[in-house]
Amino acid sequence: MYLAYSFLSLLVFALVSPYFVYQAVRYKKYVGSLSQRLGYLPITLNVDGDPSIWIHCVSVGETLTARALIADLRERYPRLRLFLSTTTIAGQQVAKKNLQQVDAVFYFPFDWMFTVRRVLDVVRPRMFVMMETEIWPNLLRECRARGIRTVVINGRISARSYPRYKLVRPFFRRVLADIDRFCMQSDESARRIIDLGADPSRVSVTGSLKFDSLPAPAPVAHGRPRELVLRHFRMSPSRVVLVAGSTMKPEDAVVLRAFARIRSIAPGALLVLAPRQRERFAEVEKLALDEGFTVAKRSELPIDSEPRTDVVVLDTFGELAQVYQIATLVFVGGSLADYGGHNILEPAIYGKPIVVGPHMHNFREITETFLANRALLQVQTERELEEMLRNLVTDPVSRASLGAAARALIDANRGAKDKTMAVVSDLLPGPGGVVRPFRLVQ
Repeated sequence: MYLAYSFLSLLVFALVSPYFVYQAVRYKKYVGSLSQRLGYLPITLNVDGDPSIWIHCVSVGETLTARALIADLRERYPRLRLFLSTTTIAGQQVAKKNLQQVDAVFYFPFDWMFTVRRVLDVVRPRMFVMMETEIWPNLLRECRARGIRTVVINGRISARSYPRYKLVRPFFRRVLADIDRFCMQSDESARRIIDLGADPSRVSVTGSLKFDSLPAPAPVAHGRPRELVLRHFRMSPSRVVLVAGSTMKPEDAVVLRAFARIRSIAPGALLVLAPRQRERFAEVEKLALDEGFTVAKRSELPIDSEPRTDVVVLDTFGELAQVYQIATLVFVGGSLADYGGHNILEPAIYGKPIVVGPHMHNFREITETFLANRALLQVQTERELEEMLRNLVTDPVSRASLGAAARALIDANRGAKDKTMAVVSDLLPGPGGVVRPFRLVQ
């Protein structure tokens, strides 16, 4: 079965390679990362062959979530080097910018036996940590053969991926047997991973690390925010600011139409539009110009000055979470169009009123918790989004109530980090805590 899996993965790579060639030529993507994806890491990454802990994250969200553990891992295992890999370019950029305590960052290799062996020979991990549910059969099989401990952290099995995993359950059960521990976000995800073949004694419910990864709001020094990015947004307190984060096509056009209605009642309002994909920055800028707005890119804003345009396109990575601080209200994208939604916790930490669309299955448990506590507004259509945003602009009481409830939920749900570190301590020597074992309820 592993041979069939390897053959299929090579076949898929061959089929999608024209797309990657196009992306490389058109957007200069993947060119610099190909050698690492083939397992050729620079020898200088671990020149002395020191043992390490290897953390793998897919993209920006998982990378920022990993912040919750980095300092604790560094403190608990000072003799082990700490390496982090990402799949996406955006994740790589955010890791290098925000995770200074990591010894090195590299691109995750293709899951072929000859590539993963090259990487393991250089990284020499004593433990391989998978953020969320990044399960790669050949890598895990080789880790088991080498005696490398493996753990899924902040694990989840979404309602969308669960049926797909069930289609290959016999093979998936064998893959899961190569994982030593599973730290799952919720009871539901724990049940699903057990149903797919995980040993229940290896499964723990530790909660969501996303809550613990959120930094406390930064203080202001001498009247100026400490984050450099905010010095490009020195907003007047009375100015209405809509931040539309992680938008996907065609949400940008919808948000621009909603923003036009907002400006009919708040003429000086500002829209900060943050497309999820870097290749769409120019497209979104043109879209805003075509709608008749004055537009600036974040990378071109002067420092210590209030933006004098109608729309700012956030054409940088790793800054959106900080920009949420200036928002009067927030729309989190990838939710009106069917992409599964994006992180609502980043604006919640600043007590902002948040609106999402109907497609939040990637964050279903968190979304349901926020809705149940009246800390989030969810709309079903473009028309509802326009009405909801317009109503919030004119209703400061509702904005304050939503924001306060969101911030309270963040504070109430912290604690997954300690439970997760206790599981890690079971696998590697070190002090530990008590983790609630998962028990399957009949």
